[in-house]
Amino acid sequence: MQIFYMNRYDAHRIAPSPVVHVRGLCESVVEADLVEALEKFGNICYVMMMPFKRQALVEFEDLDSAYRCVLCGTKEAVYIAGQQAFFNYSTSKRITRPTNADDPNSGNKVLLLSIQNPLYPITTDVLYTVCNPIGNVLRIVIFKRNGIQAMKAKAALNGADIYAGCCTLKIEYARPSRLNVIRNDNDSWDYTKPFLVRRERGKGRQRQAILGEHPSSYIDNGYGSHCPLLPLPSNNRFKRSSHEIPEVVSYPLPQTSSYMGHASSSVAMVSGLHPTKMNCIRIFNLFCLYGNIEKVKFMKSVPGTALVEMGDEYAVDRAITHLNSIKVFSKRLNVCVSKQHAVIPSQVFELEDGSSSYKDFAMTRNNRFTSAGQASKNIIQPPSCVLHFYNVPPCVTEDELLQLCKEHDVPGFIKFKVFDAKPSSKTISGLLEFDSKTNAVEVLTVLNHYQIRIPNGSNPYTLKLCFSTSSHL
Repeated sequence: MQIFYMNRYDAHRIAPSPVVHVRGLCESVVEADLVEALEKFGNICYVMMMPFKRQALVEFEDLDSAYRCVLCGTKEAVYIAGQQAFFNYSTSKRITRPTNADDPNSGNKVLLLSIQNPLYPITTDVLYTVCNPIGNVLRIVIFKRNGIQAMKAKAALNGADIYAGCCTLKIEYARPSRLNVIRNDNDSWDYTKPFLVRRERGKGRQRQAILGEHPSSYIDNGYGSHCPLLPLPSNNRFKRSSHEIPEVVSYPLPQTSSYMGHASSSVAMVSGLHPTKMNCIRIFNLFCLYGNIEKVKFMKSVPGTALVEMGDEYAVDRAITHLNSIKVFSKRLNVCVSKQHAVIPSQVFELEDGSSSYKDFAMTRNNRFTSAGQASKNIIQPPSCVLHFYNVPPCVTEDELLQLCKEHDVPGFIKFKVFDAKPSSKTISGLLEFDSKTNAVEVLTVLNHYQIRIPNGSNPYTLKLCFSTSSHL
């Protein structure tokens, strides 16, 4: 049998493996679509979605099943959710499971949901609306780490977006076999015990959840109109048009616009700012990753403290989630909600670096959330040691970028990678890896939106930086 495999696979560069690497998936694909399309080749043990890369790993029960899958893909088109996919063996022999309780036949009824790119608030109401049509949900508990994770009552939703282009679900079996809920509120809910201490949920209204538009149209109540749901999972769910969707899920809206216990304000208060190295523009460079910035004002009465008015309270919450307690220029930031609801340009003074203590960013073109389409392109990430750069002229080299860091007295990167671009492309993009997360934060704070001028160029290129989903190069 071993000789048979060697003869059969010797044409492949990658050694045969029960794990198949799937590429070319459509953005809306979920785990159930992969299983539905590929189970004809053999029993599938495990699926790992990579939604932002439009890829997945599929582990078959045996090598023969994986061989049939890869071989079929080389001879004819294999479609997953209506789009042709491409297959090759993975370098892994087994997909690493994040928990020890990953067996769907183990009897564990608790799932761990990781919400990737949580651009909008995720409450128990949202998760209940998404999951209950698939199976009766008993309890939900939400807790924060990097992004939001929730455990509750996989294949129909794993890899799906709750809202268009963001809040992507990654679902695994959890270690606990039961959830303990002590109160009913935004962060936890026991649907079997309605008598627990609870907030008023309101009468609710008809609205759509998973894969609809984002939940805010920037109006007073924080919720606006929504596009139709994609149909619930079925054998041909990607072949149905929006008017064929059977019904809309009822989602009770919170009566207050507060989120995760934070006050309803679009102004953040930031303290712990370096007295000589931080100014309004550098605050903008860092905070704009999490929402639009309207105004920034340093407080004369409280040195090292500034008020940042953002596009809405959800942007403030994202900034708090990802920036509170990080170190910038050896000073630890404290980010919290301000009692003020707007930044007033009063008591303007000169900072130690000579710049103004107040700046209005409402009309800047560097805000990244000015439309729903633009907002959906932003992957909300916590600070990391890898920066993604883009909008750089192709003539700029690695050495020139290192020299740029040196000229601005910020740490240089240790690894550099440029993504392949079309010959006609006017810009390049890539990744920069630094020694530490703190170094990457400082470089982004200083060099984000730096104007790169090239010889004989009519307009400068605006260097754009953000935190990468990659942990290393």
